[in-house]
Amino acid sequence: MKAREEAIKTYVDSYNNFNTLKMTENLADDIVFINKQNGQVTMTLNGINEFKNQAETAKQYFSQREQKILSFRHEGHITQIEIDYHGVLAQDFPNGLKKGQEIKLKGKSTFEFKDGKVIKLTDES
Repeated sequence: MKAREEAIKTYVDSYNNFNTLKMTENLADDIVFINKQNGQVTMTLNGINEFKNQAETAKQYFSQREQKILSFRHEGHITQIEIDYHGVLAQDFPNGLKKGQEIKLKGKSTFEFKDGKVIKLTDES
């Protein structure tokens, strides 16, 4: 459990610091990433290259971003964290969100591990 928590903390800290290389060091090559908003799947990525490309693209969206871990819950080979999220937009978006606007969300991330690597990551907000 401790090793999984450390891997997740490294992921979150690296995300907060816009460090894609460090963020992906504990992800499996065949990682599956799913993003859900309000219960609807908004993105699915397959493989480390798709994940890295999306992570690099997403860095442009925010001038600041922070995930804060509120709790860990372990069950079998899965660890779920609850998070508070805060971000400041770096650009205007077609949906009406504006540069400089703050985003605050609560969410959870579920990390599925195999052989010490994350094989599936699901973000929900």
